[in-house]
Amino acid sequence: MPKFEAAGVRLYAISYDDKRALREFAEKQSIPFPLLSDVKSEVIRRYGILNDAIDKSDAFLFGIPFPGAYVTDEAGKVVSRFFHQSYKKRDSPEVLLDAALGRIEIDEAAPRATGGESGVRIEAAVHGGRGTIRQGVVRQLVVSFELEPGLHLYTDPVPEGLTATQVRVSGPPGFVTADPILPATKTLRHEGLGVDLETWEGRFEIVVPFHADGRLASETRPLDTETASVEVEVRYQACNEVECLLPRAETLRLEVPLDVVDVPKLGMHNGHGQREGLYDAMPHMRRLFLRKARENPVGILRFAWKNFRMEREARRRLRDQG
Repeated sequence: MPKFEAAGVRLYAISYDDKRALREFAEKQSIPFPLLSDVKSEVIRRYGILNDAIDKSDAFLFGIPFPGAYVTDEAGKVVSRFFHQSYKKRDSPEVLLDAALGRIEIDEAAPRATGGESGVRIEAAVHGGRGTIRQGVVRQLVVSFELEPGLHLYTDPVPEGLTATQVRVSGPPGFVTADPILPATKTLRHEGLGVDLETWEGRFEIVVPFHADGRLASETRPLDTETASVEVEVRYQACNEVECLLPRAETLRLEVPLDVVDVPKLGMHNGHGQREGLYDAMPHMRRLFLRKARENPVGILRFAWKNFRMEREARRRLRDQG
């Protein structure tokens, strides 16, 4: 939050929870920004983010938005948006701040590894969440290149005999990566080959988003391990106007801490070894239950049965842990 404040970026959150629940939650959890109540999901519908994967048969959840965020400029124009299909996958707040500022700012304490050769410096760093991995939270593996003046690297496509820059990130089972995000290139005419090549020079970053699914870190069990070993394979070939260095491939290794998930103070979520909230959510759940029961009695009975089974499993886990 201090980073958002220092950048002059204001935050707002909106949900279909009632005002009392949001007020009490903000007080107990020390939420420093406004939480907006939209109990009938009217604003959620106007923004086009009503979760249509949930229908009225799932009475308790119907009306929630897709989890995500809009980033706007000072005039209210949307400059970026971040949305996912499930609450189990969300973007790090640092990524939202990057979108607002137009640049990436990596925490000094983030896990990192360095490599490269003469004239080319490479650094791989975990961006977001103080460099930790949590279930469903999208972090970034940022690979920074810094080239001496006169050198450049290529991106695909390249003629036979040249090596395009590639970044591949891998980890243990449950470590899920997305396609790399590449920066803008500069077109360079190669007179000898008679082709235009897309190149990078100076300092630039290639970003690989990643997240952990339930195999690596789950909200329904304690962490199996404290860290995850992540490998970053980098291939590239640096050239100047006259000649090219030999193609190079190297692997950077990082040991990244795992973190538990923040969960509400509810029976169905507690007892799994996660970081439990300070706000007693049961009174709000009862009000929400009654509200939804009036709207859809059959659907609410289905939810009650599902909730009973989850609480029974949580109690079993507590007994097994002694």
